[in-house]
Amino acid sequence: MNSRFLLLLSTIALFTALALPVQLVAQERRPNHHQPHYKLVDLGTLGGPQSAGFGIMLNNRGTVSGCADTSTPDPNYPNFNPFLSPFGADPFIFHTFSSQGGALTDLRALPGVNSSCVSFITDEGLIAGASENGLIDPLTGLPEVEGVAWSGGKIIDLKTFGGNGSFAIWANNHGQVVGAAANTIPDPYSVFFGWGTQSRAFVWSESEGLRDLGTLGGPDALATMINDRGQIFGASYTSDIPNPITQIPPYDAFFYEKGKMRDIPNAFGGTQTNPFFANNRGQLVGDASLPGEQFFHPFLWGKGVFTDLGTFGGDNGEADWINDHGEVAGSADFPGDQIHHGAFWARNGAMTDVGTVDGDPCSRAFSLNKKDQVVGSSTDCSTYLHAFLWQNGQITDLNTFVPPGSGLQLTVALDINDGGEISGNATLANGDQHAFLLIPCEGDDDGCRGVSPTGATPAHAALGDRPGGTLDRPRPRWGQRHQLSGSATGRAN
Repeated sequence: MNSRFLLLLSTIALFTALALPVQLVAQERRPNHHQPHYKLVDLGTLGGPQSAGFGIMLNNRGTVSGCADTSTPDPNYPNFNPFLSPFGADPFIFHTFSSQGGALTDLRALPGVNSSCVSFITDEGLIAGASENGLIDPLTGLPEVEGVAWSGGKIIDLKTFGGNGSFAIWANNHGQVVGAAANTIPDPYSVFFGWGTQSRAFVWSESEGLRDLGTLGGPDALATMINDRGQIFGASYTSDIPNPITQIPPYDAFFYEKGKMRDIPNAFGGTQTNPFFANNRGQLVGDASLPGEQFFHPFLWGKGVFTDLGTFGGDNGEADWINDHGEVAGSADFPGDQIHHGAFWARNGAMTDVGTVDGDPCSRAFSLNKKDQVVGSSTDCSTYLHAFLWQNGQITDLNTFVPPGSGLQLTVALDINDGGEISGNATLANGDQHAFLLIPCEGDDDGCRGVSPTGATPAHAALGDRPGGTLDRPRPRWGQRHQLSGSATGRAN
């Protein structure tokens, strides 16, 4: 199986495949009489060289959560767990942080000299993620990680089902956390986290503890999201017989509600269904393979209907985010599959090309808010270069808001909340990463910057003077950094 970020699903018995007509809309540059102004906050680190957003890191109350290096050397270096680290092999211990207004609070890790990182933060401030526990997994030789939650200033170890690892991936505003945990049953296809034993989808709450959600008939499952209605989405093997092309069993997305796991089968004819995001209306988006397992199309699922959202004429696309109004953000290929652009799908199925920052051939869209503001990265088709904001048919290079002399190039915008605040990753001249936050402001506020004229070079530097960000590639299957193929890249890679 190829390794296109950080999910994974159904036949509702009377399932109908209704395909909404894909209406390709050319990007329209309408005059914007309310040009945005933003103040940039470099979130810095916890004493080491780097920080990063890794997962859903910004809530609607303006709290940012990410991972940042401390000054403490990592005793396991260069050995590292690829599902935890946003920096690859990192010589420093890194910790989860939260920030409101710019100052970082170190949320620390499980006791010992251990690293931790975040996957999700709720509007109520519950943070889900994972931490090293100080042990080395005897089956993999990697540092063990266990799912954790941070709440009320304390870290909670979510434990496992007896195996050597777990990971908390998502949480809702009612204190429920979902993810995957290892049990003790040997499993040759346990490639979610490489545990060597079965991976089982779980839901956790402080009152009930860890609960196994079961599977769709195969040995492994992974819960990737829970909404505020308590509906859980994820993916599961449907058998233990590997597909001869992918060398792993087929897997579908699932929908779990009221104690029952329901299958969301691939209506495109392939054997892989990757759920990336679901809204509070129970609508799910992601991508799914076509027959032959080489190409993936973006899908929207809701009320038993599996819809192909289409592409720009190429073979591949993915739907990464859906808001509660039903609008979708993602990306899709053009004919020849060499060029891809960010895409916005309206509720009626109309597909709009988000475009690119002037001079860049490619882009990817990762998130949108209830105001249909879309954020992502404009790229050279291999490396993230310019974080962008798209609204009212117009794309803006977020580097416009970088003050002169800051030394930052904003390479990828990962999240935008309903208040218009934007978080993501920036690159320094030496190649290190820093997480950033952009806060909407009035033009006369201190540090507030507006949009440069169309096509103008941002004031901080010529575009070629800064290094790019991480690699531009499709979101790994099974979203965030959890995927069946076993490769591990960050949400934005």
